[in-house]
Amino acid sequence: MQVAIGADHGGYTLKSDMVRVLESLGHDVIDKGAHSFDAEDDFPDFAAPVAEAVQTGDAERGIILCGSGVGACIAANKFPGVRAGLCHDTYSAAQGVRHDDMNVLCLGARVVGVALAEDLVTSFMGASLESEPRFQRRLDKVAAIENEQMSHGGHN
Repeated sequence: MQVAIGADHGGYTLKSDMVRVLESLGHDVIDKGAHSFDAEDDFPDFAAPVAEAVQTGDAERGIILCGSGVGACIAANKFPGVRAGLCHDTYSAAQGVRHDDMNVLCLGARVVGVALAEDLVTSFMGASLESEPRFQRRLDKVAAIENEQMSHGGHN
């Protein structure tokens, strides 16, 4: 699977570990940066390219790391078609894919350690959307909200 990954200074060190995990699982990694440590960089500069890669289909999934994971998740969800989730437990990392078709995993590198991050990435990458009608019905409702917001420029 093609996976885009990105991290700001808060997730920079953990990103290289996650690239190794992804490659060990047989995935092709598209590294969207940061490619060097810069304590002054900003999470949207790395969350956006990952989200865009997922949105356009250049990557099937994405992983974004920042200090808490919150900012990355907010930025990624601004892209239509991106379903980013902040997950710091393996249940959510897999369940978000199985039930909600989550396609971007956001992690807080200052919240989780390397071992847990490896388990989170493994859970996320190993899951696939379950084909129960209730999950598709819910996804259709989310897509309708997104389409409504886009058609009204985000205003009601």
